[in-house]
Amino acid sequence: MSLIKQVLQLKQAGESNRGVSRKLPIDKETVNNYVNTVKANGWNIVDLLEIDDPELERMFHAGSPAYTDKRMEEFLSLLPRYRELLADPKSNVNRQILFDEYRATHPDGYGKSQFYYHLKQNLIAKKDIVAVLSNTYKPGEKLMVDFAGDKLSYVDPDTGEIIKVEVFVACMPYSDYTYVICVPSQKTEDFLYAIRMCLEHLGGVPPILTTDNLKSAVISNDRHEPKLNKALEDMGNYYHFVVLPCDPVSPTHKALVEDSVRITYNRIYARLRNRTFHSLMELNRAVWELMEKHNQTRMQKRPYSREERFHAMEKELLKPLKQEPYEMRLYADLKVQANCHVELRQDRVTHFYSVPYIHVGKQARVVFTRSWVKVYVEQKLVASHIRNHSYGYTTVREHLASNCRAIMERSAAYYVEKAKDISPDCHEYVKRIFDPKRTTQPEEVYYKLCNSIVVSIR
Repeated sequence: MSLIKQVLQLKQAGESNRGVSRKLPIDKETVNNYVNTVKANGWNIVDLLEIDDPELERMFHAGSPAYTDKRMEEFLSLLPRYRELLADPKSNVNRQILFDEYRATHPDGYGKSQFYYHLKQNLIAKKDIVAVLSNTYKPGEKLMVDFAGDKLSYVDPDTGEIIKVEVFVACMPYSDYTYVICVPSQKTEDFLYAIRMCLEHLGGVPPILTTDNLKSAVISNDRHEPKLNKALEDMGNYYHFVVLPCDPVSPTHKALVEDSVRITYNRIYARLRNRTFHSLMELNRAVWELMEKHNQTRMQKRPYSREERFHAMEKELLKPLKQEPYEMRLYADLKVQANCHVELRQDRVTHFYSVPYIHVGKQARVVFTRSWVKVYVEQKLVASHIRNHSYGYTTVREHLASNCRAIMERSAAYYVEKAKDISPDCHEYVKRIFDPKRTTQPEEVYYKLCNSIVVSIR
């Protein structure tokens, strides 16, 4: 029998706290803590004595892991349906029926006591606790994000160089559910990537994103009308969340995420201080492992973990994610050239994308990501292409004027065919020009000659 159960049995028998400490190998302060925990949570001693020892230990020892078993992932996926059935009086479903169905489909799943316990924990996590800061927030409404002041690092395996990285921290303030990821920098592209990964981890989108005043998020932060970074604004439009930066004078709107940063130092940084990593992914895997443990740890003043609270109160309130992940959009104002193309230069690579010939000479607004390129003229979409990251041309034949098409379609076969229409002698002559037995030069070298022959004879 666990020491906690012995304490509870003696209290049930009417023993004082001091008397319990004299009878058991335990100090009076520990007994006081156990008794206060029972009172604070409104627990019944008779019910507590029926709970298995490991689960009882988790309930009383704040800071111990709520659960680390992978079976919990399956249980959490079934939880919304269980809540729905238990809340519907017409379903006539009770816990025993749910457990029987659960064991039938998950023979290696939780036993009865653990199943009942985790089901009860979810119901506890759904109850509001008076005088707790989370009551000032609405469930599932807001995501707070920030970068930690201190950096983590990994060692480049090729050069031995220590690469320092930024640590992105986000939390859902109602449940204090936390997400952490390391990214190369605080630049806009890395910042948006971190937000995207966070939303995918949450499995949904809250309607409000609260950021600090870093340049990746806010260009100029007037306390009444902040000007957002265009890229973050695009991301908000894509996922349908509103960005509300902190007040620059008194940034108390994100106090909880700053507290999450402090906890991250204690529960992640400190535990990684003596470990060496050789890639960003390896570092992130270690960070995520500790992050998960943090979210599954029972909170000191509440009888549930951050993850239990999040799944009980917030997960179902989030808006669904888009099927395609967000890609950062970039913009360029380019002139449509005489060859019916716009010249896009990015990442030291130049590529040409075709535009309908009627827009030659006009100014175009080009919007592009890593995957696609869209060309707008006079605010109308006139061309769309798959992004190409090498030098060259991407051309839609119908975009070109007739003279451009003639140039683009030139080849040895083209000139040989044209010569056939002129005369047999001309046909033979042009064929000999391109004969690989006569020359090793690229066929493009002879296009100008053949073009003059075809034009002059005509």
